[in-house]
Amino acid sequence: MAANDSQVYQEASYANLFSELAIRNHHNHSDVCCRRYDGFSSCYSVAYEILGDITMRDWLVLLIVAGALPLILVRPYIGVLVWSWLGYMNPHRLTWGFAYDFPFAQIVGVTTLIGLLFCKERKGFSVTAMIGIWLTFVLWMNISTLFSLVPESAWPEWDRTMKIQLFSIVTLILMRSKVRIKYLVWTIVACLAFFGVKGGIFSILTGGNYLVWGPAGSFIEGNNSLGVAMVMIMPLMWYLVLQAEQKYVRLGLYAAMGLTALAILATHSRGAFLAIAAMLGFVWLKSRKKGWLAVALIVCAPLFWFAMPPAWQERMTSISEYQQDGSAMGRINAWEFAFNLAKDRPLTGGGFSAFTPELFEKYAPDPEDFHDAHSIYFEVLGEHGFVGLFLFLLLGIMAFREAGKVSRRARASPELGWVVDLGAMLQASLVGYAVGGAFLGLAYFDLYYHLVVLIALLRVVSADEIESVTFAESTESSGFQRLSHDRPPAKRFQ
Repeated sequence: MAANDSQVYQEASYANLFSELAIRNHHNHSDVCCRRYDGFSSCYSVAYEILGDITMRDWLVLLIVAGALPLILVRPYIGVLVWSWLGYMNPHRLTWGFAYDFPFAQIVGVTTLIGLLFCKERKGFSVTAMIGIWLTFVLWMNISTLFSLVPESAWPEWDRTMKIQLFSIVTLILMRSKVRIKYLVWTIVACLAFFGVKGGIFSILTGGNYLVWGPAGSFIEGNNSLGVAMVMIMPLMWYLVLQAEQKYVRLGLYAAMGLTALAILATHSRGAFLAIAAMLGFVWLKSRKKGWLAVALIVCAPLFWFAMPPAWQERMTSISEYQQDGSAMGRINAWEFAFNLAKDRPLTGGGFSAFTPELFEKYAPDPEDFHDAHSIYFEVLGEHGFVGLFLFLLLGIMAFREAGKVSRRARASPELGWVVDLGAMLQASLVGYAVGGAFLGLAYFDLYYHLVVLIALLRVVSADEIESVTFAESTESSGFQRLSHDRPPAKRFQ
């Protein structure tokens, strides 16, 4: 091959390589490469422009995770926080290079399990009625998967769901202290508020005319899912406001809440709109200052409403006219499909990923109008039968009641004001999930199960603190000097 021909071949190979890399990394730069290609130097400069932006984000995520791994081995509860960061914020999905599909969560998960295996902390947990129902539901999802109608799609979804359930149990084991609960709440709020603040600013700059979306390939990729997820963290943000001691932290949280509320509206999701209305109503009922909160809601609601464009207002007011809405009727068709499938298979349903065009032809009233579940309740009904739906509903009810019970029990002790506030706000988050989830399929969303775990942790930690306070008060009232071996029961973890 001649030298000139070799050079041309080499330059063309580089051009093809960079074009293929751009396409694979979700950039539409291939046309740029073709347009600006006039020899190897030009192609190299374009590739450098692409790769320069990619590598910085990719390596940043990689360095953070790699730097955390030794800490996780020593203190495995840090693994729960890093796992939550990867699961909720999905930083790897904000890159365009090798980090996009890199198994960061799997590496962090395995490292956390190794750290848990060798740590000296107690590794058990109390199986309350709520935890028993949760574990029974997990078991039933395994059973229904064995009888799945679409096994080739069911098992990958089973794999993802069981990883979430496993790490929820790990969270229950490792996060049993006030400080660790605080770290977990801050991590969850910060990760999802990132999209709330970013989406709120985007909505202001665009006048609310464009939808706010979540990271690709995640539970919250869709506008509806992201909207409900942000509704679920709003009460937790308010809990952090109540607990914040520094003024600048409170002001920052107030600003983040306002922008997140705007981002929720900017998703144009009617389910999220109903969810935030129900959640705010519950927060008002639980508030100690109902008058001030009512005034704030009355003042802010019209401001947010008229800040949105007319198209958004028309969409929200069309909720009552669902018969004329093709999207709403498609959801009803999917719900009837789930009910018919469950009637045919009442115990196990169709298994994970049962909402397929092939099964719609058999069970849907309109086989041509294929939709996903668009409801946590009908999703569980269609995929796990009436037994699965019963366990799912019972878990939600028991979690709500347990949070209220823990909150009421803690009111007797002034030191447990944080338990009172967090218990009430966890209830508000469950209300947002229950209402918003009625219109989208987030039955296996890890945030919901983290809420259940937080309620269980709150029960254990508050019981320990009440026991400690009671012991101290009884010792002081006895009139005797406490001996060195008469110490109150220590917390299980520091």
